[in-house]
Parts: sequence; structure tokens; C-alpha cells
Amino acid sequence: MVVNGETAAYGAADVSLASLAEDPHPHLAALRAQAPVAWVPAVGGWMVTGRDPALAAMRDAGTFTVDDPRFTTARVTGPSMLSLDGPEHARHREPFTEPFRPRAVQSSFAGTVGRETDRLLDGLAPLGGADLRRQFAGPLAAVVMAEVLGLRDVPVSGILAWYDAIVSAVDALTRGRAAGDEGAAAYTALRAAVAGTVDAGREDSLLVRAATGALQTHEIASNAAVLLFGGIETTEGMITNALLHILGTPGTDELLRQQPEVLDNVIEESLRLEPGAAVVDRYATRDTELAGAHIAAGDLVVVSLAGANRDPAVFADPDRFDPRRPNARSHLAFAHGPHYCLGAHLARLEARVALRACLDRLPALRLDDRSTSSPYGLVFRKPQRLTAHWDVRDAN
Repeated sequence: MVVNGETAAYGAADVSLASLAEDPHPHLAALRAQAPVAWVPAVGGWMVTGRDPALAAMRDAGTFTVDDPRFTTARVTGPSMLSLDGPEHARHREPFTEPFRPRAVQSSFAGTVGRETDRLLDGLAPLGGADLRRQFAGPLAAVVMAEVLGLRDVPVSGILAWYDAIVSAVDALTRGRAAGDEGAAAYTALRAAVAGTVDAGREDSLLVRAATGALQTHEIASNAAVLLFGGIETTEGMITNALLHILGTPGTDELLRQQPEVLDNVIEESLRLEPGAAVVDRYATRDTELAGAHIAAGDLVVVSLAGANRDPAVFADPDRFDPRRPNARSHLAFAHGPHYCLGAHLARLEARVALRACLDRLPALRLDDRSTSSPYGLVFRKPQRLTAHWDVRDAN
């Protein structure tokens, strides 16, 4: 592979995986200023940081595919809608699409989301403080995804344990490390639960409905795994990052109390500024050119959603959290093209209900800066802890 001289001249060799996990945004901005598609030795491939080439790569599955043996998620869960393209992608995705359409999400899951949000806050409100990531956002997302898939006999603690193990295995592979045994064990347990649900034949289970189509049980399990960790990760990250932005930006919480209609735009702006999934991987199927970069067949192409979402050619003052940003929804936090996030509408519903309830039910809600961390992660980004306090009086 030949790297053109202009791109290679930039100090991309100084960009490390650690720096991309800790705070990628200044590095992505520097890369983009030099070239919107640049070879980055630390990732062993091309990094796309401009919004236009990011869109082009994600739209063109024939040239930039996910269907490659190196794709990390497939190495943990096997082939699924996330790691296949073309007719096979359609065969795996189609049986799961109907419940995630906007009207279906509202009619089928709004009640569950509201009830679970209230149940969790009923327990948290009298405490006056909590880690709202681990004690609220994560459990909410897990319960909703269990309801979506029909895994009602599995405790939330078990689902969260599977999710943590699978995400950790994917993250380890992305860093060039061994996945370890925990991710494989978690997937084995999930596969057994899926098989049990399918065998039980519950008519209201999405897994059972998928089994009536063209998918075999092991294929249903692979797709259930990516839906499970994708649904939990996306929603947990959305809620946690949005709370960090709302409570960490002076005046935003008061704005939302006075003008609740601004909440939807605040969620989109938070997604833009810190998407839960920072990158998506693609692999070039042929020699091609993207934004002036000469990419060889087989090269890894890392589409930085975090970088594209802060492209100054699209977003003015891109590093600033602006609750009223007029084009906040132009972000790419849910990817684009054939692999646009299946659960985007559900994740937005959960975030809207959860954030509104926190602001309404937790008086004087505020961050504990001493134990709240900044977003962290190479692939999936959110604070490891988001500790908040509130006044207990009249919390219910």
C-alpha cells in the first residue's frame, strides 16, 4: 500500500489508541485539518474524520463493507446484520425491523419505558444521590431490550453482565488484544437463553417471530446479541452523555424546565457532540479513492462518527454544546446507509422519557464533579461514572 506524501507528512503517527480513547476530539480535528481521510498507524488503517466522506463510505457498502473476517463484533458473536452486506444483510435484518419503526416503537414500548423509568426513580429519589449511569441508564436500557426481545425470564443483572462482557471483548479486539473467555461465555449463555425463548414459542417475542422466517436459531442468537448490546450501549450512552451535557452546561437544566420542547434538540446536540459509538469499521473491497486518499483493496477504513459530528464545514463552533443548534440532527451518531441503527427511534424515546423524568422528579439535580468522569472509550464512549445529587424533599 502506498500512502500519499501529503497525508503521511502529518503527525498521525503520534496519534495513539490511548489518546483516542481518552479524548479523541483534538486529535480528530488535527487529522481533519490536514486531510479528511488519513492513514493512522495506531489503528492500522484509514481514519475518516470529514462528514462528507463519512457519508460516502457508509452509503457505499459495495466498496466499503463490514463483511470481513477482521470485523470485531462478528469474531465474538458470529455473523449478523451488523457484519453482513447485500442479500445476507437483508435476510438477517428484515425479520427484526417491524418493532423498531417509529409508530410501532411508540405503541409497543412507550408504556414499558415510562413504567420502568418511574420504578427506577421511585427507588433512587429518596437516596438524594446515585451513579445515574449504573443505577439508572443501564438498568433502564437492559429492561427495555429484554422486553423488546422477549427475554423475560432473564434477570436484568444477567443481561447487564452479558452486555459488559461482550462489549469488553469487542473493545479488546479493537485494541489488538485477545478477547478473553468472558465474552465467549456471555455469548454462550445468551445463545442458550435465546434458544429457550424460541422453544417456548411465546407469540409476543420478537425472537419467536424471527424464527418463523428464514433465520435459524444460531442466526437469531447472533442478531439478538448485537441488538442487545447495541440497544443497551446506545441508550445507556445517550442518557448518560446527555445528563453530563445538561448538568455540566450552565443554564441548560433551567432552560429545559422552562421550555420542555427544547429537549429533543438537546438530545440530538448531545449525540452530535459525544456519540455513544465513536467509530464504525469498514473494509475496502477494491482499490478506490475517498476524499483524495488512495485506498487499497483490503484496507481498514475507520469511519469516525465523532470526527464527522464535529466537522466545522457543517457545524459552526463544533466543540460547543449548543442546546438550540439549528442543524444538530445532521449528526451521524446512528451511522448511515444500510447499517443505520435499527433501534434509533427506540433509543430516542428512552432518552426523552428518562431525561424528562430526571429533571421533573429529582429536585435541584446536580453533578458531583469529584466522582463524575469524562466520557471515555475507543469505540463506545460515555462516563464510567456519572454521580449526581438532588434534594430529597418532595422528590416523589
